[in-house]
Amino acid sequence: QAQLVESGGGLVQPGGSLRLPCAASGSILSINTMGWYRQAPGKERELVATITGGGSTNYADSVKGRFTISRDNAKNTVYLQMDNLKPEDTAVYYCNAEVRGTSRSTMLYWGKGTLVTVSS
Repeated sequence: QAQLVESGGGLVQPGGSLRLPCAASGSILSINTMGWYRQAPGKERELVATITGGGSTNYADSVKGRFTISRDNAKNTVYLQMDNLKPEDTAVYYCNAEVRGTSRSTMLYWGKGTLVTVSS
């Protein structure tokens, strides 16, 4: 079993920045791909960015050039640096991770989310 906990959300003005960490804990042998998703009110959850165990990244077109995903494997933590935030970035942000546990099985885990509100 593993748990993911996001933090760092809050209210920020347009053009501002936020950094979201997501820490994984529990019975973890290794973590493959980690990712960030978001869900705005009345909309479906959508991909924001992913990062593989080797560091390869993928971004949604809407955030390219503004958001940066990174990870610290020693801390089992993935980060989302969000710059030049726009009102349309307002959403609950969720992280997920493909975790290989001590049972040798690989499962996908999700955090409970952190709210980001971009407004003046």
